[in-house]
Amino acid sequence: MKISTSFSWGQAFLNLIVTLIALFCVIPFIIILSSSMTREMDILTSGYNLFPKNVDFAAYQYLFQRMSVILNGYKVTSLVTVIGTIASLAITAMIAYPLSLRRLKYRNYISAYVLLTMLFSGGMVPWYIICVKYLHLHNNMAALILPSMVNGFNVFLMRSYFSSIPEEMHESAKIDGSGEFRTLISIILPLSTPVFASVGLFIALGYWNDWWLGLMLIDKIELQPLQLLLRTIISNVDYLANSSVLATTADQMMPRESIKMAATMITIGPIIFLYPFLQKYFVKGLMLGAIKG
Repeated sequence: MKISTSFSWGQAFLNLIVTLIALFCVIPFIIILSSSMTREMDILTSGYNLFPKNVDFAAYQYLFQRMSVILNGYKVTSLVTVIGTIASLAITAMIAYPLSLRRLKYRNYISAYVLLTMLFSGGMVPWYIICVKYLHLHNNMAALILPSMVNGFNVFLMRSYFSSIPEEMHESAKIDGSGEFRTLISIILPLSTPVFASVGLFIALGYWNDWWLGLMLIDKIELQPLQLLLRTIISNVDYLANSSVLATTADQMMPRESIKMAATMITIGPIIFLYPFLQKYFVKGLMLGAIKG
């Protein structure tokens, strides 16, 4: 019994293109990893390479000497990311769901108001005064969560997905005596896993990479997020590297560039593992909302 196999040049070409794109995405990550283990003099003389000429872990040794501070930053950032993502998803869903209903009065005006927040800003000084003086968002965990809780883009993305759900499902739930909140929890949310995964990934990345709120609203070192702590460490390294007191020989040179790359590797680790688990929902959530929205 012969098994016939057909070869498609078009499919092979597409596979080649996807493979090349994947390599282009992986190469920068490999360069960062290689540079974090490269001597400072090699980076200054030869630039960044895929493979280190002389393996040196001085950058990691420098960061590990401050491991207690980094671990505390991990704790703060992880807590802020988890709480902020859950709270932001809940608030975003409660805003997007009413806006997806055609029977909501003045929904176009409310949508325009949400759009204005994406186009205009009140300025840094008024924002700071409101956060610190009136909302008391200073030197507490809420200061790292509340200012970034709602984003207009996420609201419109989730609203577009909710709009793709047939209106008949809302009507049947209403006939059965379900209120709007019960309909959202029992019917809409179970059908919206893709968009929740996509928006949740956006929110989690925003909280994880944020250092601006810590810089503006946090003075206590024990409450500073990981990104701000590493930014401070890198700034101190730059200052020490430019100091005339330090020796400038190859063996004693401060590993300024490699420390930046090592700090990137330390911070990128946990959040990058979310992508394999959310990838199947990510594309689906974006495409369905885009088609119907």
